[in-house]
Amino acid sequence: METNSSKHIRKKRILSVIIISLFFLWGMANNMTDTLLYAFKQLLKMTGEETYFIKFAFYVAYFCFSLPAFFFIKKHAYKNGIILGLMLYAGGAILFFPAASFMSYAFYLTAIYVMAAGCAFLETVANPYILSMEHNINDGIRKLNLAQSFNPAGTILGILICNFLVLDTLDAKTSITENMEIVKEELDTITIIYAALGQILLVFMMVLLFINVPSFESDTTHDTSFFKSLKRLFNDRIFSVGLLTMFVYLGAQVGVWTFTTTTIEEVLGKTHEQAANLYIIAIAFFMGGRFIFTFLMKYYRPQILLLVSAVGAFVCTITVMFSSGYVLLTALIGISFLMSLMFATIFGCSMHNVRADRQLGGALMIMSIVGGAVITTVQDTVYQKLDVQSSFIIPALCFLIVIFFAVLLIPQKSQ
Repeated sequence: METNSSKHIRKKRILSVIIISLFFLWGMANNMTDTLLYAFKQLLKMTGEETYFIKFAFYVAYFCFSLPAFFFIKKHAYKNGIILGLMLYAGGAILFFPAASFMSYAFYLTAIYVMAAGCAFLETVANPYILSMEHNINDGIRKLNLAQSFNPAGTILGILICNFLVLDTLDAKTSITENMEIVKEELDTITIIYAALGQILLVFMMVLLFINVPSFESDTTHDTSFFKSLKRLFNDRIFSVGLLTMFVYLGAQVGVWTFTTTTIEEVLGKTHEQAANLYIIAIAFFMGGRFIFTFLMKYYRPQILLLVSAVGAFVCTITVMFSSGYVLLTALIGISFLMSLMFATIFGCSMHNVRADRQLGGALMIMSIVGGAVITTVQDTVYQKLDVQSSFIIPALCFLIVIFFAVLLIPQKSQ
């Protein structure tokens, strides 16, 4: 006969699987969009500025919707926040139908923005929720790293789907933008990919309707005022520096990945297809790194591992700037490997002293994902004025801030 304790453990495991699935799903959304920008640019004859603005809008959606997600969760609970996030995500994916029909840049931009809004809701719910499942902060960080390990799995699947169904056939067709039938055919293929994803999300949402999602947050605050909660958060030095660190880290991550294929093509002389394959290898190392670092957290404190990885990432970034050949390629892939534990560890360590305000703190952390748009813009400016290797000075400076934050965390003890 199953005891109450074993039932609780079983339910907690089922719930963990469901929440972890969300990490996989938004990993697909993020990198399917990045990968398909190449197709959009060719099919819709988009300018470089229009292409970049789609990516910029994706990250800006995180900034715009994280606080609304916090207020919604506060009023309607975690479960409803997840359901609304899935609805927005699915809605954005389904909007690709009218976008394909009208072959409209504005429609595609709107669809991607709505989809990103759904991802913002899901991240605002899922990251603090995973963290709150454990009483010990280091255990929570380790669990969050494990959950985040499935994010790049979604990333890789999204890239492979796009490459196989869209980009491979697109590259094989010449003068595609002059043949409207072929353009329509390729846009329809993109639409089917997103529509299928939308259907999966709706099924996922229906399953979630019948599952209980309890709150694991044991700490409550005596004052639920938004502005007083905000003041408490920013009075905490670790959280304040952690928020800045998350902003610059996301800028470094997005910047490194944005310029990975460009670096491989321009410096190593590889074709676009070869560069795309090497990019997938870099993401695979990123995924493997998350599992490896999660394992190492059984024996070493997350704060120490963050310091080691940040120093390593800085060294690799400088190496990319001043090397060539296989040394450059190894360093470029090494950055992805070493970045793998940073998001979850920065997120978790920043929450060490703010348990009572964790939901709002988590929303602010997700807002800082906009750093992926802002700092990448700065890196792109350096690239345009100098060259692609010189542009890596921007993520190098970002990793210096991560190193500073990790040093600040060293005295931090688990609780």
